[in-house]
Amino acid sequence: MKRVFLIVLDSVGAGALPDAALYGDEGANTLAHTILQGNPRLPNMAAMGLGAIPTIPYAIPADAAGAFGRALERSAGKDTTTGHWEISGVTLPKAFPTFPEGFPREVIAAFEEAIGRKTLGNYASSGTVILNELGEEHLKTGFPIVYTSADSVFQIATNEAIISVETLYQWSQAARAILTGDYAVGRVIARPFVGDKKGGFTRTARRKDFSLDPTGRTVLDALVEAGYFTYGIGKIEDIFNYRGLRKSVHAAGNTACMAEWLAAMEQDFQGLVFVNLVDTDMVYGHRRDVQGYADALTAFDVQLGKAMTLAREGDLILLTADHGCDPTFQGSDHTREYAPILAWTPGMRGLRDLGTRKTFADIAATIAELFGLQERFGAESFAEMLTT
Repeated sequence: MKRVFLIVLDSVGAGALPDAALYGDEGANTLAHTILQGNPRLPNMAAMGLGAIPTIPYAIPADAAGAFGRALERSAGKDTTTGHWEISGVTLPKAFPTFPEGFPREVIAAFEEAIGRKTLGNYASSGTVILNELGEEHLKTGFPIVYTSADSVFQIATNEAIISVETLYQWSQAARAILTGDYAVGRVIARPFVGDKKGGFTRTARRKDFSLDPTGRTVLDALVEAGYFTYGIGKIEDIFNYRGLRKSVHAAGNTACMAEWLAAMEQDFQGLVFVNLVDTDMVYGHRRDVQGYADALTAFDVQLGKAMTLAREGDLILLTADHGCDPTFQGSDHTREYAPILAWTPGMRGLRDLGTRKTFADIAATIAELFGLQERFGAESFAEMLTT
């Protein structure tokens, strides 16, 4: 292969993993339930073999061509960082810490000392809810709002009218320095917002993540060392703390990220374009908006069709997910699910069954083999099934 376009449909899981009950997620199936209740139009994904993935109820066209399968998550956890790291070849022996009851007092005290003021919140919430609950008090006091979620995150929200974004970033770096050891969350997230009253607060596009470095070598590292081009679009730069990327753009939202992806397809290079499409998770999954989730999948499929027309000989389009977030599910936030795998190259004929892969890291092993690299990241490549 000359170019690989790896697209992570954030949270678009393909059914509960065998250990889902340990996470409170038994019965979750993001794709299947969204298809059944939201009726998305997915002709291009269908043409790649979507309906051939176990448990996914979508018609398979007679002329379908592509490779289909699903992958188990070998790492513990069900968050963005864990999923993306495993896709890239890093498997975590234990999950990142989460704090559903809020952060310990010693953590908050250390953070307040570092920034020279008190904080508000310190509980698990969605961003839109907590801004309505605490936004007006924040405007009166200037105290930052601290909160977490189902992910391993320490989120800091401040209003741009009273706290500069630069100051918010400095406070986030201070939190990152504090959150180590048993408190080493995957990401510290700066969440600037605007508005002056309850019901009128809106988060802005100047969000910034302060992540841990990957704890092992990734396929991005290997590609860069071998002289290949690597390009992260969307949250990729944050998830990998910029490591292993020759170029990155933090486009906000699916529309902008998909535009960057299609623009990259018209460029000449050899290497990997790694895209995260976050809206399915952040905008619709967490809010349990089934129709919004379905419509986002439909919008993606339209752009996928455009990408397929731009693809050249030697290109691979590879679709997967990092975890689930079943918008019909009444249990936990993220859901522990299989990641779907759909792969397509120009000229491919018929469907090829990749089976159920033992780890997301099979994707890293496959990309490495396609570019002639020796590393396999403790996983098994399916490159031969794409190229023969």
